[in-house]
Amino acid sequence: MPAETHLFSCLKDNYGVLLHDPSTGATASIDAPEAAAVEKALSRTGWRLTDILITHHHADHTGGIEALKKKHLCRVVAPRKEATKIPGVDVTVREGDFVSVGSLTGRVLETPGHTAGHISYWFKQEKLVFVGDTVFSVGCGRILEGTPDMMWQSLLKIRNLPMDTMMYCGHEYTAANVHFALTIEPHNGALRSRAEEVVRMSESGKPTIPTSIASEKTYNPFLRADLHSLASAIGMEGAPPAQVFAAVRARKDKF
Repeated sequence: MPAETHLFSCLKDNYGVLLHDPSTGATASIDAPEAAAVEKALSRTGWRLTDILITHHHADHTGGIEALKKKHLCRVVAPRKEATKIPGVDVTVREGDFVSVGSLTGRVLETPGHTAGHISYWFKQEKLVFVGDTVFSVGCGRILEGTPDMMWQSLLKIRNLPMDTMMYCGHEYTAANVHFALTIEPHNGALRSRAEEVVRMSESGKPTIPTSIASEKTYNPFLRADLHSLASAIGMEGAPPAQVFAAVRARKDKF
């Protein structure tokens, strides 16, 4: 039976996601922004929480752990490099480790940059990846604890996943990201189409994620820093991709 997901909004602009294995009844919350929102999602779906898979230590991704673990006695999986900053951790993981949610198996990808120990969870068979705050639709996370080169390598790791992989990120930032991206590649047809789509989705109250790796490669400027066209667009033709990425990220930080 194929995996099921349930996306829900929480806090100011966070997204929570439940990943459910119908064959065993196991359910994981990808991060735990706030307990009440996760409980509401569980009630709506009728699923039983067995696991919490944490991407990084920030409070808006971990704030619900303790209450959820106390009630559901669920297992908490977290990045090994940030485990001391995260409450209630049962299992720590690093690059290449595998995590099971019932019969579903995900691989851990270390994707540092936003935080020093950030990880993502790639469920290859289900064609799903949960990237926390590393990548957003048409955007990427701020570099708070890492370096531009570190973040660029993390973005490449996500970009190189199979094209039909569906990506779930931790925030609804797409409209703002599109607005910025158009200042970088105003003539990008795929980006302009995405901008129109985001307006329609926002007006109808629909989330703009998940999004596919294939789609993001056509219009996310942070995943396109090694393309001649993008480097030329910001006057950095011939510069190393990591430097082009850093320049685009610096522009976004001031936007």
